[in-house]
This record gives sequence, structure tokens and C-alpha cells, in this order.
Amino acid sequence: MNNNPFKFYSIYTLPVLLGKKARNVYELMDGIKTVPPESIYYHTHKFLKQHHYLIPEPPNDFAYWTRNVLMQPELGEQLASVNIVEYNNLEALRNKFSDILENHDRTAYGINSSDGMEFRFMSCKSFLFRTKYEAKNLKEFLEIIRKIDISTFYINVFYSRLKDDMKGNNFAAWFEMTGQHELSEKINSIDPYTLTLEGLRKKIIELITKYGKY
Repeated sequence: MNNNPFKFYSIYTLPVLLGKKARNVYELMDGIKTVPPESIYYHTHKFLKQHHYLIPEPPNDFAYWTRNVLMQPELGEQLASVNIVEYNNLEALRNKFSDILENHDRTAYGINSSDGMEFRFMSCKSFLFRTKYEAKNLKEFLEIIRKIDISTFYINVFYSRLKDDMKGNNFAAWFEMTGQHELSEKINSIDPYTLTLEGLRKKIIELITKYGKY
């Protein structure tokens, strides 16, 4: 009997308007440097939770605004190319975006957006709720993830890694703790940003079926 069962949670995220706007690259950089970490998280991850059935890898909000509102495609591409999966810390992610903006051509700093098209910094408050599901072994875990709400995958793969400063994800950590070392390694090797959340569910089920030891 496993004394450390995996407990499944659901999540509700409430967007929060910070009242801070940016008209140009300089103000965007200043905002990124000063907003709370939850704002960085919101502007890089909200699409994943809201549009979990659509094509993966949407641009982050910073890249989208720079490219489509300020009409600076080169800078937009630099911001869009940030590989978020490489970061397990929101401050490191913040620093990467601010470094790109700070080292960009300073002549672009004076290009302002049209009135009403400013970048509006948002943040979020997230609330976790314990579900009725709990897995004591791999068989129960597999049965649960086949049917549980998709937000479980968001919490344990994206949310916990950046919020809790983890190098992997909660699923892989539990598999490792329960002696499923190969499975843990395979789960950790997934690049979740190249999959939809439903695609992630399918991939994890596939790996458990192939590498799990019952």
C-alpha cells in the first residue's frame, strides 16, 4: 500500500487588472520588470488553460502585442522564441523577456501604440480545489486520468512547475517516489508546450501503458 497517494486537484483562475499600461517597448520593459510574478505567469500561460483543444504553442502576450500592435516583427519574433519549457522559475522568465527588450534597438523605444491599443498588464489569482480522486497505485492513477477534468494536467505540468520552482512536474515526481523510475524519466522528457492539454493527456496515458510497472 502506498502511504503517499497522488491527490488530484482542480483549479480556478481569476484574472486581475493591474491598472498598468504600456504604450511602447520601453514601457513594456518597465512593466515586465515591476509587475508581480503572477502577471508574468498570466501573460505566458493563460492561452494554454483557455484553449486546451486548439493548436499548441501560441505566442505569449508580449510577443503578440509587439508584433501586431507596435508592428515590430523582429522584436516580436525574439519574444515569441523564448522557450518557456526551459524555465522553472518566474523570475528567470521575467529576466529573459526584459533582457530581450533592453538589448533591442533603442530607436524603437519611441514608437507608440495607437490610443486604446496599449498593452494592459493583467495578473491572476488561482484557487486550487481538492477533488474526490486519489490514486494509491499506478492502476488507479491511470483510471483517474482517463476521466478527470483537463485542468488536472494544467496544474501538475505547467502551474506547479513554475509556481513551485520544480525542475520537472508533479506526475513525474510521484512516479519517481513510487519506484517508477523509467516512467518518471519518460514523463519528464515530454515538452508540454508542443501539445494541447488533451494531447498531453493522451501522451501520458501512452507512456504509462508502455513503461508502467503494475
